This record gives sequence, structure tokens and C-alpha cells, in this order.
Amino acid sequence: MIDSSALSRAMIVGTALQVMLAVLAFFSGWIAQHALLFGAMMLSAIAGYLYAQDVSKGYLAGAAGGLVAGGVSGLFGVAMSVVLGNTDPGLFVQNTLIFVLTGAIGGVFGQMAADMNAGQIRR
Repeated sequence: MIDSSALSRAMIVGTALQVMLAVLAFFSGWIAQHALLFGAMMLSAIAGYLYAQDVSKGYLAGAAGGLVAGGVSGLFGVAMSVVLGNTDPGLFVQNTLIFVLTGAIGGVFGQMAADMNAGQIRR
């Protein structure tokens, strides 16, 4: 059901972006305080979006793959953020679950974009 090559590409992109955001937040207090969680949520959603748009096997498959891609990339991002001191370690599980959810939502929107590109949804 989940395409492993597309999943690995989405996870690599998402993880790289999550780690870069955590490092950026380490050097910028404003980003750490005001934009870190929202930015990390968007990056997890982007990982899910990329997976679903690449695979285009339906909304459930897109959401499932996006869930994994967003969750794994978010896991590494929040781990890096905890190690750097940007995030409280007590929020590790909560933030990871948030990234799982936003990855799944990104997967739904990625499938919608794939359908639009295929001409199945009129703009």
C-alpha cells in the first residue's frame, strides 16, 4: 500500500528541512519562540504532500504515506530541537503526534493536487 521509494524520498526531504529549521531556531530566539512549531508542522505537511503527489494512489493511501513521512521527519526534527534546547523534552511525544497528524493532512492535499494535475478535478 505504501510506496517505499516515494516514502524514502519524502522522508529525506522532510527530515533535512526539519533539521535545518531546528538549527535555524537554535541561532534565532525569535524563530524558536514564535515560528518553530508552526514551521515544523508545515514541513511535516509538505513531506506528506510530496509523498501523496508522487504516488497518487488515492486519498487513503496518500494520508497513510503522509502520516509516515510527516511523522518520521517530524520525529527527527523534534529530536534535534530537544537536543539543541529549543523544545522542552516533555513535549517530545506531543509534538511528534502533531507532526504525524499534519503529515496525514498534507497527504490528503497532495492527493488532491495529483488529481488536479491528472485532470480529474476541475479548477
